[in-house]
Formats: sequence, C-alpha cells, structure tokens
Amino acid sequence: MRYRPEHKEESRRKVLAAAARAIRAQGPDGVSVAAVMGEAGLTHGGFYAHFPSKSALIAQSIDFMFEEMAARLDEVMRGKPPREALAAYIDSYLSGRHCEMRDAGCPVAALGSEVPRLDAPAREAFARGMARRQQRLAGLLAAMGVADADASREARSMQSELLGALVSSRLVEDADSAAILDISRRALHARYKLDGAN
Repeated sequence: MRYRPEHKEESRRKVLAAAARAIRAQGPDGVSVAAVMGEAGLTHGGFYAHFPSKSALIAQSIDFMFEEMAARLDEVMRGKPPREALAAYIDSYLSGRHCEMRDAGCPVAALGSEVPRLDAPAREAFARGMARRQQRLAGLLAAMGVADADASREARSMQSELLGALVSSRLVEDADSAAILDISRRALHARYKLDGAN
C-alpha cells in the first residue's frame, strides 16, 4: 500500500503524543514502547521506522511536550499587545484547568524531578525547552520596555514562580490549590502592572 508523503510524519507525531502522555503519567522509566505504539494505533514493529531507540523517543517526546505547551500559550496570546499577551500567558499557566491537566500540561511540572536521572539527549531537550520558554517571556518583557539584561533575569524569576505555584497547587486540596494559583496570578499581575491588561 502506498502512503501519502505526510503519512510517516503524521504517524510519528501520533507516537510522540502518546509517549508524551505516558511520560507525564508514568515517568520516562515507566514508558513501554509497545504500549505507546498501541495507543498511537501502530504496531510495535513499526517503532524503528520512526526512532532509533527508546532513548531517542524520550528525548523527542520532551521536545514535543514543550512544543505542545508553547502552542497552547501562543493561542491565548495571539493578536494581543505585549502587556495583554503576558497577562494571558500568566492567567493560562496559572489556571485551574492547567492545574488539572497533569497528562497534557507543563512538562517541567510533570518531569522536573526526573531530569537529573535522564540521559544526555533527554536532558538537552529539556534544557532547550526551558531556554525557549525563558526567551519567550524575556521577549514579552522587553517589548513592554524592560531592558534586555533585566528582561532575561525577570523571565528566569517569573518562570520559577509560575512553575512553583503550579506544582504547589497540585499538592494540596482544591480550595487551597485555587488560592495558591490566585495569589500567584495577582502577585505577578501587580509586579508587572498587568491589571489593566485584561
């Protein structure tokens, strides 16, 4: 059977999406290639047509997770001026919905404690994702008038606060979870004078 030229890439992305869900849910060590291929609707034997090893699958899935998250955040920021875009980014990241999206949300919140135990390609993929996210935040801050050097430092700090609030909100009961998200959202809005942005 002849497949469209796009078929291989579509299949590969299905495998990456299935692997990303499995990695978030079970951690990288808990991922079964056979289970991932089955969830993607493909045979186990087809795995090596897409990836040279399970290690490569894990690393590429981490890249995929960061791309997924960036696409969701791009969607909420699309068409907005920098200050409104930053407010939308913060509000989306620190939302109750994102808090509940453990199998599809922020890869850093899902995998942060696993990273030191991953192999070099997976750690490099993680570092790339973190750097791209920080650059995105720094770009928004710079567009709001924050000097480049300061924007980079502020972005690093903001990234840490966003992550800390999300992880903390996942560790407590619902009412406390909502309060953590709300307090952090309000603090970030106040710090960057975003209250008039929405």
